Amino acid sequence: MNLLLQTSVYHAVPTADLMDECVMQRLEFHRDSFGDPFTLAELPLPRLPHGYAVQMLDTDKLLDRASGNFLPVRAIQLKGLFSTFDDAHDAACRWVDANCLTLEEHRLAIVPARFDPVLQRHVLIYGVLCGQP
Repeated sequence: MNLLLQTSVYHAVPTADLMDECVMQRLEFHRDSFGDPFTLAELPLPRLPHGYAVQMLDTDKLLDRASGNFLPVRAIQLKGLFSTFDDAHDAACRWVDANCLTLEEHRLAIVPARFDPVLQRHVLIYGVLCGQP
């Protein structure tokens, strides 16, 4: 009888408090795992972004900072803006680690976004991004 033993390799990934705690992750992430790193100030955008967001490709859903779930941009409770690329990247890593078996499974991108105070909702500056061209 052949039995397959499945094991996971865990990597210690430092959080913002480098000396205080580490988050254990099953997958190894690269800085460009969710798109090329960028700074908001360097982007030639027609509308000023207010922060970084983690978008699920082919949808209008963003990763909510409070719940860790993806919510539509029109959801009133959505808190989808991160102040830095690294904060958005860390949140995306945690979501993929908890919800995907392999890094290749994810359909996430870090994008510039804003919050419209008149419409009371998040705005995807690039719109809904497609996973496949």
